[in-house]
Amino acid sequence: MPNIKSSKKDVIRTKIRTLRNKSAKSAIKTFVKKGRALVEAGDLAAAETKIRDAQALINKTASRGIIHKNQAARRTSRLMKKLAAAKKNG
Repeated sequence: MPNIKSSKKDVIRTKIRTLRNKSAKSAIKTFVKKGRALVEAGDLAAAETKIRDAQALINKTASRGIIHKNQAARRTSRLMKKLAAAKKNG
């Protein structure tokens, strides 16, 4: 544990930020998981809306700097690719 007052505050700030970032990343994973499940189930209309929500959340976390912008682009690309393949096949 640090002795300097500003360092103590930094430790507290880091804990708060870590929890916030962990929550945001977990939310992304949940949205993506639900979108993929709907695509695999064949419910394309619901899947499309859920994937759009996931895409918005991914972009929001990237703009906040929680995830890298290239990671956000890769995740959205994979989601949209899965949705497009499902539309083409069924």
